[in-house]
Formats: sequence, C-alpha cells, structure tokens
Amino acid sequence: MNTYLAVEQVAVRFSVSKDTIWRWRREGDFPKPVKLGGRTTRWRLSDIEDWEAQCPCGFITSLPLSAAI
Repeated sequence: MNTYLAVEQVAVRFSVSKDTIWRWRREGDFPKPVKLGGRTTRWRLSDIEDWEAQCPCGFITSLPLSAAI
C-alpha cells in the first residue's frame, strides 16, 4: 500500500514553503506528484524517500546525539 503526502506535508518534511516544493517540481528537480482525482495531487512517500537518497545536498532528517556536539 502506498502512502501519499500532501504538499503541506512535503514542505514540512524539508522545512520549506509550499511554493518551494512547486518550484522544485517545475524546475524538474523533484519527484512528479500523482493526480488522485479532481484537484487532489499528492506525492508518494516512496518517491520522496528515493529522491532524498539520491540528493547530493544530503538532507538531514535527524542527527545522532553524539554528532550534535
């Protein structure tokens, strides 16, 4: 089963604005969203995680306590 994220959730994940997520998409630097019907657009969590793994900028979602010194 796929997990889908709204643009607001994706923006929170990367600590950026919704506009930034849409700009990344327009520039081709971000996974393509999925149309679920009508005006409902979501991103597959698996696509986001794959993109994070390939991202040269190395988004850090957490740090071990020993590295925070």
